[in-house]
Amino acid sequence: MPIDQVDVDAPEKEMSFWEHLEELRWHIIRILIVLGITSTVAFLYPEIIYDKILLGPKDPNFITYRLLCKAAQHFHFDESFCHFKLDFEIVSRELSEQLSNQFWISFCVGLIVAFPYFIWEIWRFVSPALKSTERKYTSGVIFFTSFFMFIGVCFGYFVLTPMSVNFLGNYSISDQVKRLISLESYISLVSTLTLASGLVFELPMLVYFLAKIGILTPQLMRKYRRWAVIIILIIAAAITPPDVVSQTIMSIPLYGLYEFSIFIAVYVKRKKDKENQKASWA
Repeated sequence: MPIDQVDVDAPEKEMSFWEHLEELRWHIIRILIVLGITSTVAFLYPEIIYDKILLGPKDPNFITYRLLCKAAQHFHFDESFCHFKLDFEIVSRELSEQLSNQFWISFCVGLIVAFPYFIWEIWRFVSPALKSTERKYTSGVIFFTSFFMFIGVCFGYFVLTPMSVNFLGNYSISDQVKRLISLESYISLVSTLTLASGLVFELPMLVYFLAKIGILTPQLMRKYRRWAVIIILIIAAAITPPDVVSQTIMSIPLYGLYEFSIFIAVYVKRKKDKENQKASWA
């Protein structure tokens, strides 16, 4: 058969269940190997991971505080925005706390760094089952999934974390109570806000795939917008500390992501309508 007459949409040789399972196993093995490498590298550089990154929001000279100060000066706000005093100490109370914490944080850092590779491996496993047109429309899935993940991680680290650390670190019920924050408590706050933000920012990609398979439509998302706002507030309250400032800061971008997701659903619907029209004309 001439090359130009080859059916590009023809399925590949059908694999048995055990062959699919074997293929999946090797994808998982490669993912675990890469995760092990990135986590090991993170474990070998605690002075960067802890001193420069994780403990950064505790420093009054952290970039977020400096930008807030510049913004306050520009708009002639109260000078209190330029005086961040984080009057608390981080202590380790258990013998194995620092080691176990380093293992956990190394895993989290390795997971974030290797995330694009994980998506690529998943895509390699799924893509053979797709038609050429489906591969074309989802060719940017690796980039956009990684992009939203990293944007969410940055938002959690540079916005949510310093605001939460500043509020909770300075909150006091009495001057007689000293602020000695455990390492586990501080690191748990930073890692939870960062990872949770990264996952929540995947909402547009989730909507894209649900719209592709017909579960979500723009009309449905607009109809239940009020319920979505309630769910957004619940999610913001669940992943942030119990203060109104952090919850509000988280809720605003989440609602923006929801509105952006409606736009994505509209785009997917228009694409599907055009494909259906072409199919009916053929």
